[in-house]
Amino acid sequence: MNRTGLYIALGLFAAVGLLFGLYPELDLWLAGLFFDPATRSFPLKSVPFANFARDAAMWIAWAFAAPSIIALVVKLVRPDKPLLVRGRTVMFLVVTMTLAAGILTNLTFKSHWGRPRPIFVTEFAGTNTFVPWWDPRGACPKNCSFFSGEGATAYWTFAPAALAPAPWRPLAYAAAFTFGTVTSVLRMAFGGHFFTDVAIAGLVTFITIWLMYALIYRWPRTRLTDERIDAALTRFAWPLYRLRSKWRGRDVGAAPVA
Repeated sequence: MNRTGLYIALGLFAAVGLLFGLYPELDLWLAGLFFDPATRSFPLKSVPFANFARDAAMWIAWAFAAPSIIALVVKLVRPDKPLLVRGRTVMFLVVTMTLAAGILTNLTFKSHWGRPRPIFVTEFAGTNTFVPWWDPRGACPKNCSFFSGEGATAYWTFAPAALAPAPWRPLAYAAAFTFGTVTSVLRMAFGGHFFTDVAIAGLVTFITIWLMYALIYRWPRTRLTDERIDAALTRFAWPLYRLRSKWRGRDVGAAPVA
């Protein structure tokens, strides 16, 4: 998560955005590689193993996030106990997953950016008009094509890769990139997304992860410690914990001072 990675991501963002903005037909051409005119469908969508691989990709991504999510839930229920996972790890993985798989995709773009998916445009036997990535005025009412939630979730694995031991980190980054790319290609092969949907999903996710890593681990003014995060969660969850304890006939007192 150094500056070189950020510069590469920003450069790719500009290149992809500009190229496919000027020549949006490239999106149609790439999607057409997976379309069968004879059956007027995307054949891989009907292959059971491909569908299993798509589901498994999401299970794998969430499996990386699960220990931190469980640790956070346990801490909120029992704030008198220390976090089961390092505080910075919990904050970094939970916040980036929430942003990548939820807020930035489903709650922001996919719900308000009306770009139809490939399977719904007229070029691939659908009924909607194709629109380029930058145009939100498509006919899709909800759960639209731009940008890919599953692509963002798969590329989110850059986050746990950033926490790998230094000697293993390059290999972890390569594995995350491969995992995200294969998952994204599957989404294209199913007719679920255009190239720009998955490419921009990956780039937005990487930039989000880079910024959160810098905020939590690198920049001196915002850098946090595991102890500070644990203490903050204790203070946040203590009032409800104390109220529950009073209902059971025991007052645990005020929140402990860090």
